[in-house]
Amino acid sequence: MDANLRFWRAEGQSFLQRLLLWADVLDPLLLLKSADEIRRTRLSIQSTGKTLNEPIQNAQTKQAFLLSLSSVHPDTDDIIPVLFRPPAFLPVSLPLVIASSLQLQARHSFFYQFLFHLYTTGFTLFNGNGTPKADDYSIQEKQIVLSLGAVSYAACIGVLPLVFMNRYMLKSPLTHLIVKKVLPAPLLGLMTAFTVVVTRSPEFDNGIEVMDRNGKVVGVSQKAGEKAVKETAISRAVLFGTTFFLPPVVVYLVERAKMVKTPRTLALLRMFMITSVLTGMLPVSLSMFPQCGEIKRADLEPEILSSTEETEFFYNRGI
Repeated sequence: MDANLRFWRAEGQSFLQRLLLWADVLDPLLLLKSADEIRRTRLSIQSTGKTLNEPIQNAQTKQAFLLSLSSVHPDTDDIIPVLFRPPAFLPVSLPLVIASSLQLQARHSFFYQFLFHLYTTGFTLFNGNGTPKADDYSIQEKQIVLSLGAVSYAACIGVLPLVFMNRYMLKSPLTHLIVKKVLPAPLLGLMTAFTVVVTRSPEFDNGIEVMDRNGKVVGVSQKAGEKAVKETAISRAVLFGTTFFLPPVVVYLVERAKMVKTPRTLALLRMFMITSVLTGMLPVSLSMFPQCGEIKRADLEPEILSSTEETEFFYNRGI
């Protein structure tokens, strides 16, 4: 088992522990570390990770693990590209979320939502489970094709209500409220979950590695892959569903109460609310499920169970 996963097992057993840990891992300053420094850090924690079974007390060792968690994929041991590391998710996705929340003309809205889904899907590709798959075809090529299709479909669905309203000249206040205030949040939340499922579909088609409590790989499980993708899709839907829902509600209530009168002030309030909600919800959504996922013996395939007597198994959930 990789040192990163062992660290999550020791330090991230409860929701609160994971929340505090993600708050540290998402520090943008970690993006400034060089590749050489990351490699040296990984080498220094390998021996620690092999015996890690309880929370770390040494601050320097913990900082080394934070750099590893924020920069290195636990399955492949590869350094993740800077733009797709967890600390880069908020700075990169925030302007895309703000742009996607603007209900402009349909073609502009499609363009911004396409960029938004393109980035989040790229993030999913680089941070999903990295278990080697079947050799009879290129899994990378399949994932890229599926991902581009999912991104295009998600962007089309996201602007469909706006196209429908403009096409049939539906300008009533109720229609405006539903199309521009109510529908965007559930649609974007569902579409972000959809892109996760499609992009990571090879994981439940071919399975992912599962390990015993000692970190020994005991097999490849489709059921574990399905569980990992499902949990990630739910967390992504909660993150962006909440981010696209709460700010318009607050702005609408403030506007109705006539607390703010100028459009510019309302726009600034909307941007502030989106920034605040996304910043707060990001570590919350990532903490909903353990990074080192656990699956019971009864939930695994018979061919895996026949090779071991273990009752609990672990896997990398991905982000």
